[in-house]
Parts: sequence; C-alpha cells; structure tokens
Amino acid sequence: MAGEWLLWNDVDAARLPKVSLHDHLDGGLRPATIVELAEEHGVDLPATEPDELGEWFRESADSGSLVDYLKTFDVTTAVMQTAPALTRIAREFVLDLADDGVLHGEVRWAPEQHLRGGLTLDGAVEAVQAGLEEGADEVRRSGRTISTGQLVTAMRHADRGLEIAELALRHRDRGVVGFDLAGAEAGNPPSRHRVALDFLAEHWFPVTLHAGEAAGLDSIRSALLDGRALRLGHGVRIADDVVITGEDTENSYVTVGRLARWVRDRQIPLELSPSSNLQTGAIERWGTAIEDHPFDLLYQLGFRVTVNTDNRLMSDTSLSKELVLLTEAFDYDLDDLLTFQLNAADAAFLPVEDREELADRITSGFDAL
Repeated sequence: MAGEWLLWNDVDAARLPKVSLHDHLDGGLRPATIVELAEEHGVDLPATEPDELGEWFRESADSGSLVDYLKTFDVTTAVMQTAPALTRIAREFVLDLADDGVLHGEVRWAPEQHLRGGLTLDGAVEAVQAGLEEGADEVRRSGRTISTGQLVTAMRHADRGLEIAELALRHRDRGVVGFDLAGAEAGNPPSRHRVALDFLAEHWFPVTLHAGEAAGLDSIRSALLDGRALRLGHGVRIADDVVITGEDTENSYVTVGRLARWVRDRQIPLELSPSSNLQTGAIERWGTAIEDHPFDLLYQLGFRVTVNTDNRLMSDTSLSKELVLLTEAFDYDLDDLLTFQLNAADAAFLPVEDREELADRITSGFDAL
C-alpha cells in the first residue's frame, strides 16, 4: 500500500473503494430532484432553490433530537409516492453512490410510507428495484461496477411488522437482502415486533435493526435477543457499557460490560454514522464534536466498526466526507480506512463468495493508491 498517499479531502477519499451498509433512500435525495418532483406533484417546500433547500435540511436535522431529526423526512417522503418518482430517486441514489467510490450499497427504506399515491407495497418495492437496476446499468456503461440490495424496513411505532416481513420474504430473490426496524426508537423496542422477527428467523432471513441510537443498552439487548440482529443499526450506545476510570490517558482503565463484550467478542458489526450521531444527540454523553465520538474508543477496543452516512441529504455528507472527518479527528491512515471497508464488506448481506470477491476488490483498490 502506498505509504505516502494522504487523505486530504473528500475528493481524494472518493477514490477509495467503499461499502455502504446504512444509507436511507428517503435521506439521500438530490435537492434539485425534490424541487422538480414537488412542482410536478403539488407539494409545498420550505425552499424552492436546490441550494437553499439543501441548507434547510441540514439545519433542520441538526436538532440534537432523533424525533426532530425525523420530521425532515415528511418533505422527502411527500415526493416519493409514485412508481416513477421512486424509480428515479433509486436510480440517482445508485449513481451518487458510485460517484463516491461505493462498490456495494445496501439501501434501506420503509415501503409503508409510500402508499399515499395508490401504490401497493409490492409495487413500491418493484419500483425501487427498477431504479436500482437502472442505476447499476448506467454505472456499468461508464466502465465501473456497483451492486446493491434493498433493506426493507418496518416502522417500529406502527403495527405492520409482520406484513412488512412477509413483503421482504416475497422479494428476497428479487433485490431484497434484509429487514430493518426504523423510526422513533425510544419506547418502541424490537420486542414489539417479536412475531415478525420470529417469522424472519424461521425463514433464515438477515436482519439489521436500528438500536443504540436514541435508546440505550436495553434497545441493543432487545435487537440481539428478540430480533437475532446480525448487525446493529448505529449501535453507538454500546459505549454506555464501557466504563473508563482514571484521571488521564496514561493512568486510565477500561472496563467492558457483559453486553458490550458479547457484541465485541462475536464481532457483531456496528453501523456507525458519525455526523448523524452528532445531529441526533446519540453521543451527547461523550460530547458535541466528531473528536468526542466513541468511534475510536470502540475501534481501539476491537469492536467491528463500519462507517456510514445514514442520511446524506440531512447531514450534507457522503462516505468520503465521513472518512475525512474521522481521519482528521483520530489521525487514521490508509490501513485503518481499509479495515473499516473490509469490516463492511464482511458484514454485507451477500453470499460468502461475493463478500470475499468484494473484499479482494477493496484491497486491490487500496493497494493501487
């Protein structure tokens, strides 16, 4: 690996091959697309110029509260109620990922939020899949490659968990690779959807659940016990189970609790999203800056950390930007960044042979720098 290669900015970082595990479709729209679709469908917007609209999303999402953060999605989902709109947004989503150096991206979204225009659940999934395939074809014509998979999501505060789980199973061989629970986490533990999660487990279907973001260790515990989650969506609050004692770095001691040891020792992947975690207040116990994020603590302790965007529109970010922020905060080098991407490749909901091929492509891409 080229030891002199330096990560100066997100343009350089875009050259790095990457894997995106936690990226919401309704959080990754282009502002210009929102403006066009809103005019077409008669949707009122807080701003009608793309730059101003993008700034509105960033400022509104920077609330310190997951509940307030989620309110911005009322705008994006309003323009995602027809098959053509979903297909266009999914296609652009893939193109934007490819331009950021992503080789494999898992796209999570909640079909139940996109039925106001007359779509069925199956029709919505098919429309998104058509867009993902169109995007991948366009990337391929440009001489690059990208693979994608849908993570069909149920809203944890609603009562459609089993219905959405059955939807995911119907499309498991047609683009859907996993299941998720999203939405207001506090007060809505995975155990609320135990019937759906049991159904998925009985059919050997992969699950990644939002846990340890707005709620703490009980949420993570429920994701693992009730959901049999193979990955933790965010999972940053697992650091609540890590206790540091001592007055300074040289004389401090770290105690890892039983739940945290289970997650670490079994290498359950954490889908960490640094910028988003700041915006939603998920890391307020540790501070209000990237340097305060427990990402590095978890990495140094041996947890399987991955880097994600969560919602590129709301955080005005990309995977490349997130890598730059972490590099500047914690002085990471290329070997560290390679580790993060190999962690993500190994955690992807792909057959083992495809994960191995993806890891080889990532390593070759880093070696070429």
